[in-house]
Amino acid sequence: MVARPVWKGQLRLSLVSIPVEMYSATNRKARISFRQVHKPSGKPVSYQKMVQGVGPVDSDDIWKGYEVDKDEYVLIDPDELDEIKLETKKTLELVQFVDISEIPPIYFDKPYFLAPSDELAEDAFRVVRDALRQTGKAGLGQLAMRGQEHLVAVRPCSSGLLLETLHYEDEIRKTDPFFSSISDKKADKELLTVATELIERKTAEFDAAAFKDHYADAVRALVDEKAGKHKKKAPSATPSKRPEGENVIDLMSALKESLEKSGSKKSSAKPKPSRPRKKSA
Repeated sequence: MVARPVWKGQLRLSLVSIPVEMYSATNRKARISFRQVHKPSGKPVSYQKMVQGVGPVDSDDIWKGYEVDKDEYVLIDPDELDEIKLETKKTLELVQFVDISEIPPIYFDKPYFLAPSDELAEDAFRVVRDALRQTGKAGLGQLAMRGQEHLVAVRPCSSGLLLETLHYEDEIRKTDPFFSSISDKKADKELLTVATELIERKTAEFDAAAFKDHYADAVRALVDEKAGKHKKKAPSATPSKRPEGENVIDLMSALKESLEKSGSKKSSAKPKPSRPRKKSA
């Protein structure tokens, strides 16, 4: 099934406009999802839009409401929102460029793929893509979609472009309420050395395929068992092992034990074939 674009418009760089289409880069169907089901009948539970003291209501009678005070709303006709004219509804202009590493990870929201709309747009599209790749920059702009104007960052991805929506500054919580009680005291140097060595040994190139969703696998096995496909008991998601005994453990002992279990450096990477040892004369 061919994916449908979630947005169509122009990618603009100064006086150059490129027709593009935007597609979701993530697949929600890969995640485990459930529906609520009425146990006695086995039928799915449906939901009806209700108003207290009125009962069920028609969709045509539902407007947008902005709460200005408790239980007091300013009503807005959905058509009025559609009539708001924003250039960013059809045009994504790259107005600034930054090193992608300058954007804190906390600002990233959702990824999308950008592709040229047709063959005529490919030449200009490739120029922008390769210029971003050569400079190591990401382009910043704004795009209106689904009733919101998003701040976005655009950068090369394979043979196309990756667009990532970003949170606005006022959407990010301040760290003080969460971290203010943490002491500014530096970590113990000896403990820090051991912890650093442990990190170095477990360092490897990122490979998302090396990680599996064990909970999803266990749920699928449970579904298969209940559907009669398997007779054996479904496996459970294996919890991570924690040290037994006292709540307070010796941190240095735990770190050193972790080092011993981690083995040689880069042990988390795929094992390389061992070379044959030379026989001593």
